[in-house]
Amino acid sequence: MRLDLDQDGHLVDYTIWNKDVAQELARSLDLELTEWHFNVLNAVRQFYQQFGHSPATRPLIKYLMKTVDANIDNAVLQQAFKTGLVARHLSRLAGIPKPANCL
Repeated sequence: MRLDLDQDGHLVDYTIWNKDVAQELARSLDLELTEWHFNVLNAVRQFYQQFGHSPATRPLIKYLMKTVDANIDNAVLQQAFKTGLVARHLSRLAGIPKPANCL
């Protein structure tokens, strides 16, 4: 699968995102996405569509606690997605732009 990515590895066109695209993006983290992962990624996309920007980590976790699972926290996301850069990698896997506050 050939994906058109920007210099940070995010989709140029977030509207082409689907489960296959997400799994392809997750390969860089050696991650096999489950239904739980997709629930989280869909919520990240909902945040983007609702607020018009990619979420930073704290607002993202608060949003996920309300929409996906009350037990979600930074450590859970770091372990589940094999990354310490939660907001950045979840945005990338969800096919949305890099959060503005990420380097």
